[in-house]
Amino acid sequence: MLNRTRAVRLVMSACLGLLGGCRSTGSHEVAGLLAGSYTSTAQAKADPEFFEVHLHMTRIWPTRTDGDWLYVEQAMATALDKPYRQRIYQLVDAGDDAVLSTVYELPNAAERVGAWRTPGAFDADSPEKLVARDGCAIRLVRAGEGWRGSTNGKDCLSSLRGASYATSEVVLAHERLQTWDRGYDADDQQVWGAKKGPYVFVKEPSRAP
Repeated sequence: MLNRTRAVRLVMSACLGLLGGCRSTGSHEVAGLLAGSYTSTAQAKADPEFFEVHLHMTRIWPTRTDGDWLYVEQAMATALDKPYRQRIYQLVDAGDDAVLSTVYELPNAAERVGAWRTPGAFDADSPEKLVARDGCAIRLVRAGEGWRGSTNGKDCLSSLRGASYATSEVVLAHERLQTWDRGYDADDQQVWGAKKGPYVFVKEPSRAP
């Protein structure tokens, strides 16, 4: 049986032989792996240093040709209606078999709480209305059957809880996502985020796209 990576590359090759091609790129592959609903329930039960977090990533603007777009909503299990993070990700191919995930803030985030259930709600929005988080893009590269990436050094500025900058590390695999977000002050001392290691999210099959 073909492994996942080889299968994806064969599909991409087949696309090149079709009139006009077809959409099967690294960015499209990453978007497909990311899309869905996740929880860190298992990790939280095994280790009290981690909270139970729910994470939803939904494709939006499917007809756009400037990359794959995802709406991201993250909330504590105890406050699902009050997400602490709402973002838009734009995934584009960045050469050398890499994918760049640019991060945007929503100016109308409060109006979009729970919109991962109804992605058509974003039809009234457009990328021009978003606020880019400069320096916070994540460059993903292939790692075995999945993808791995991070922000670049101290480029992602942050003022959250006394931070000067933030870092993000991501490991993406089939049905599994690890994220490690941390904030540091001007003296490079960590002021927020998990200290022990990354959050481990498992995709919920019942909600998988």
